[in-house]
Amino acid sequence: MAEQEEDFSSLPLQDRVTHKNWKVRKEGWEDAARAFAATADESDPVFRPFILGSDLWKGAVTDSNVAAQQEGLSALCAFLKYGGSQACSRSRGATIQPIVEKGLSSAKAGAKQSSLEALLLYIEIEGKSDALLEDLLQGLSNKQPKVVAATLGALTAIYHAYGVKIVEPKPSLKALPKVFGHADKNVRAEASSLAVELYRWLREAMKTLFWNDLKPVQQQDLEKLFEGVKSEPSPKQKRLLRAQEQAAAAAPAADEEDPEIEEAEEETPAEAFDLAEPVDVLKKIPGDFHENLASTKWKERKEALDALYEVANTDRIQDGHYDEIIAGLAKSMKDANIAVVTTAANCVEVLAKGLRRSFAKYRSRIMGPMMERLKEKKQSVADALSQALDAVFASTSLSESLEDILEFLKHKNPQVKSETLKFLIRCLKLTKDAPSKPETKSIAEAAIKLLTESVEALRAGGAEILGTLMKIMGERAMAPYLDGLDDIRKTKIKEYCNAAQVKAKDKPKPVAPPPKAAPPAQKRAPTTKKAAPGLKAPVKRASTPQSEKLTASSPQSRPPVGKALPSKLGGLQKSGLAAPSAGLKKKLPGAGPAPTLASPKRNITSPSPYEEAPAPKLGRGLAGRPLGKPAAPVEPAAPSASAGMTAAEREELESLRADKDRLIRVNDDLRTEKSKLMSQIHELQNQNAQLIEDHTRDVLSIKAKETQLVRARSDAEAAENLVQRQGREMERLKRELSRNVREASPLNADDQIYQDRGLNGSQHHPGIERYDSGRPESREVGYQRARSYMGSPSEEKENGSLDVGAGKKPSMGRSLSGDTLAAGRGDDNGGAPAVGQGVDSYKRAAEVTSQLKARIEQMKAKQGLTRPGR
Repeated sequence: MAEQEEDFSSLPLQDRVTHKNWKVRKEGWEDAARAFAATADESDPVFRPFILGSDLWKGAVTDSNVAAQQEGLSALCAFLKYGGSQACSRSRGATIQPIVEKGLSSAKAGAKQSSLEALLLYIEIEGKSDALLEDLLQGLSNKQPKVVAATLGALTAIYHAYGVKIVEPKPSLKALPKVFGHADKNVRAEASSLAVELYRWLREAMKTLFWNDLKPVQQQDLEKLFEGVKSEPSPKQKRLLRAQEQAAAAAPAADEEDPEIEEAEEETPAEAFDLAEPVDVLKKIPGDFHENLASTKWKERKEALDALYEVANTDRIQDGHYDEIIAGLAKSMKDANIAVVTTAANCVEVLAKGLRRSFAKYRSRIMGPMMERLKEKKQSVADALSQALDAVFASTSLSESLEDILEFLKHKNPQVKSETLKFLIRCLKLTKDAPSKPETKSIAEAAIKLLTESVEALRAGGAEILGTLMKIMGERAMAPYLDGLDDIRKTKIKEYCNAAQVKAKDKPKPVAPPPKAAPPAQKRAPTTKKAAPGLKAPVKRASTPQSEKLTASSPQSRPPVGKALPSKLGGLQKSGLAAPSAGLKKKLPGAGPAPTLASPKRNITSPSPYEEAPAPKLGRGLAGRPLGKPAAPVEPAAPSASAGMTAAEREELESLRADKDRLIRVNDDLRTEKSKLMSQIHELQNQNAQLIEDHTRDVLSIKAKETQLVRARSDAEAAENLVQRQGREMERLKRELSRNVREASPLNADDQIYQDRGLNGSQHHPGIERYDSGRPESREVGYQRARSYMGSPSEEKENGSLDVGAGKKPSMGRSLSGDTLAAGRGDDNGGAPAVGQGVDSYKRAAEVTSQLKARIEQMKAKQGLTRPGR
């Protein structure tokens, strides 16, 4: 009981926090935290024992009693917060490892929170995280899964608070594949959370360091998690460093001037180039690269370029001497084989992306050959060259590349001009530095020339260039270049301007504030100066509207009228007064009396007639009123402009002014008319181009028709020749048939000719054979020949012809009578032959027979064949 009532408050703090009783330790850490918070600055003596005795903090973090541990971690946070950089540097080595092993995985939520806060304070105060991050990553190798999971959670919170610009992300990314393969699901879950947090900052660039080391299933799971944060805006730093807070407090006005710029700089995502390690490509290039690149076989040249592409296709390339390689690639751009050209362009692209700014020294050697090769019409080659040009431009700036681009915009090849135009548009959209005024003028003039091209794509490209340039420079800066264009083109240019997305913005230089104006003249008393002996006292006058108008009408501001006018107005400009002529003193309208000449020793104290009189002091009653007459109200300055002139000079001045106004109006009219004429010229040029296209299309159509006509004529001639050949062949066959018939005909006069009813036109078939009744074989041959020429076998059967195949042979005295023909014809109605038809058939058969006989006799007479007994 007495032990419980013992008072330990008299003990020093360092003794109380190391006491064997956990309650004493707990109360000691509580008192220490209050003492730290009550200090005035970092040099307070209360910090000294804890700075020198860093082991005290190690005991606080690793305290076996969770209540005392929680208070010890709270005291550590207060010590770091109020103790400054010295407290952090002296205690970090003794606390980080215990915090990772004991504090982050503590059973008390307060202890966990204090441990994480201590880690954040170390980074906030020191401004760097390399040593702390190294100690944290050692916790990922701990055997206890809860320690590994707590360490991953702490890393996630650190990146969420400070971002990847303060805390280096490479070590954590390299450690991710190992923790993704951990057996504990909590560790894998915390690893996924860390990967998602890093993806918020790095996006796709983070995959270059660890993505290939993951399993496909793990990649798919992470892709699903990444989909949820892709639509989120770029994260911002949630917690400022101590140095950032001091800088913000020291210059609050500078931060408020342009917050958009700072936000844009903070939101710039990291790239794979920044995270990747540089690779020495020169050591990996094959030894026979240059030999194969100069080979006469295109396959060997392409294989050499493929080998270069494989070794150079990396995120970051170590700088070196690539002069020979660039020279070989520039030579390959002129290769006759498009596969070699495409591969060379791909090599240029990966080299430019891997070297970045180090590639700028090779730009002048490679950009020209690539742009010259843009004449290739194959789309795959054009795409490869365009990507390579974009990569080369990313390594340089618009100012460095603009001269070559504008030169190729004048190329005679339309394909080169079109691709160069697209390249310039991409450059304007990608550049981060606005072009200077001379560069803006050069680009605008080149684009305006493109507006008069006959090809629609070039005209649209010129308008897009002007629109993109207007987006960068502003409408006011581009107004002088668009003055002579018609409304249609201006509208199109503004449409391109509204749709353009650029990264650069012209920032006008801040205008110096005007000097402070002097106090008004009426508030100052008129000063007098003593003139030197022999000189006229200077007369000071205040600036009045009348004097300003008079000065404006001086000879220096308008053309000279005559000899007398400049001499008289010269005095007005110098002194502000009209020189009085001899013997005549004129009074100017609206002014007081003319001054008299003063002697050299006389000081002029009265104000000039052009100088405003000082305001009278007003008093009460009549005594405050001025005795003289009030001055006449000041008229407009027009009358005073011609003061001191003669009537002739005034008339001449008025006529010159009228001529000037007339010329201005005429000039405006002419400018308007010129704009209309230029618009008409452009329209006529467009119409002419359209007519040329129509004419070309018609000429091609006519040529196609003519080609078809020639082919048709050729086909007709070929068909005609074929018909003639067929006719000649038919004649030859007829002659051959006639000769065969004559050779096979017997010389018997009593032969009978048998034929069917198809022999009506037998006078046209002289090749019918005759047969001898005494020779069966002759009769058989004659009948077969007659049937083959005069009708088909089926028709012969239907018409009652002789059936030789059945073995029936006609008798010697039998002929084709009319009854036989009539019986063989048949009747459609009943099949019964008609009597009249048989008679007619008989008569026709008799006629045919007699004609055949007569024809045979004629043939025999011609051939000299005679038979005895006839």
